Order: sequence, then structure tokens, then C-alpha cells
Amino acid sequence: MAEQMNGTRILILETREEAQFSGLLRERGAEVLQCPMFTIEDAPDPAPVEAWIGRYLAEPFDDLVLTTGEGLRRILKAARRTGCESAFIEAAGTSRKFARGPKPGKALRDIGLAPDVTTEKPTSEGIAEMLAGYDLKGRRIGLQLYPEKDHTALIGAIEAQGATVDNVLPYIYDSRTADTNILAAIDDMEAGRVDAIALTSSGQVRRLLEAARLHGRDEQLRNALAKTPIASIGPIVSDELNAHGFHASITPAGGAYFMRPLIAAMSAALGKSTAHNAAR
Repeated sequence: MAEQMNGTRILILETREEAQFSGLLRERGAEVLQCPMFTIEDAPDPAPVEAWIGRYLAEPFDDLVLTTGEGLRRILKAARRTGCESAFIEAAGTSRKFARGPKPGKALRDIGLAPDVTTEKPTSEGIAEMLAGYDLKGRRIGLQLYPEKDHTALIGAIEAQGATVDNVLPYIYDSRTADTNILAAIDDMEAGRVDAIALTSSGQVRRLLEAARLHGRDEQLRNALAKTPIASIGPIVSDELNAHGFHASITPAGGAYFMRPLIAAMSAALGKSTAHNAAR
């Protein structure tokens, strides 16, 4: 029988799949404290996104590289807005599709498609390594980018293989409105009102540090994380934590770096801890 987290207070920073993550935690009896790191907005200028879709429809790309599920959903939203969503899905079906990890793959399956290849490493570097194994000479590559990342190296690596890259950035992050929530979360952790913080991307680690530094709360954040168990979804997040002097005490077992294995690991660790504390 799975361990339960009845009454355990879990702080989550997930934004893109917050509803799913919250629901899975609540199924285990946890109380979810939500602190989105940013809000996701459509690209402020829709023209480049719509032009990219137009080029895709006029002559479908040989390959489509999706770096995030959110990116595909925003592209579909733009296509829907201009009345060509069905045509775009049909065109995407003709392309060979590369997915950066499981989330773009899920977004493809939601529209009846599937990735032809999924990276073993869900990073931009992982995409470059994966594509290095294919002959891309003369191929047209549609590349979906994501915010707050310098993609120069990735684009250069693809072009070095003789491909033509046509990239699109369909959404942006707005972090300004989230700072108040982040500072309140740091206060809650330091005061012992949080039983664990769950991190699902390396960007969440950087965002916490950025907000703390901007508001002079660096030391408070370190104190808060020192007394709060940190659950990491996988090695990329754990490596980011380690790089800043933090350590994840809860990680999924068996190399399964997804939400459900993470929650199972949290249930095992925090459920036992809760039962032990109650017995005391």
C-alpha cells in the first residue's frame, strides 16, 4: 500500500503542469502550497509566430524539434487564432518530430501525433547530441525555442550539420508578479510551515536564487532550505542545487524522472516521517 502524506504541506513551484502536480499530491493526502515562479504569456508580438506557422504550412519542415510542451500548445493557440490549427497539425504530421524529453511528446499525443525520437537528456545540449547522430545536410528544421535560455550553441550545432534552421519563440515568462509569492514562500519555509519543497526544473532553482538575491534575502533562503526537505525530480535539478550548495534529500528511484515517481518518493519519505512524528 502506498505511503500517504496526510496533512503534509508541500510547496510546489511548478507552473506549466501545476494542476496535474497539485492533483496527484492531493490524491496522497498532501496539502499543496502553490508558488508559481512566473506567469507564462504569449509572445508579445504575434507576427513572428504567425509568420513561422505560415512558412510551415507553405512548405512543411523536414524536421520539427520541440523543446517544451508549452511551446507546442502556444503554437497551436496562434494557429487556432488565425484559423489554421487543423492545417498546422496535418503539416506537423508530415515532419519527423524530435522531442526534448517527455513533455513535448505528451503535447504531441494530445493532438493525435507522436514524437519519432525523444532525447535521453531533456536539455538543449541533449538535443544537440541527439541530432548529431542524424544526417541533416540540406534539411529544413523547424525549431521551437523557450524563454530565458541562450540557444545560440544549439542553433549553431544544427547549422554545422548542413541544415537550415527556422526557429520560433511562441511564449515568454513574466516573473515580476511572482516575486511577492516567492518571498512569502521563503518566509514559510524558514518558519517551519513547509514539510517539503518539490522542484521539477533547474530553472526553478535559479529563479528562487534570483528573487532572493534581488530582494536581499540570500541568507534567509539558505536558512529556509537548510531546514526544509528538498525533493528533486531528477539529476538535472539535483546538479543545479549542488552547484549552489544545496542538496536534494528526496529523489525518484530507478531513473524514472517524472512527476509520479517523484511523488512516490516523497510519499515514502514524508509519509514515514509523518507517522514517526505522530508516534512521538
